[in-house]
Amino acid sequence: MSSSTTETIIVTAEDLPLHCPGPNAPQWSMHPRVFLDIASTGEVSCPYCSAHYKLKEGEKVHGH
Repeated sequence: MSSSTTETIIVTAEDLPLHCPGPNAPQWSMHPRVFLDIASTGEVSCPYCSAHYKLKEGEKVHGH
């Protein structure tokens, strides 16, 4: 059995401000909502569940 890996969740500028857990997260993965800064680096991981988010290539972030 392989070790577990975290799938990268691709987000767009329309998804900002980004928070985890997201609106479609399964009930078992619920934790306190945390807002994540993806605008500065283009990717970020949640400190609670390690979900990895990446800004869709070519997306322009305005005002976040």
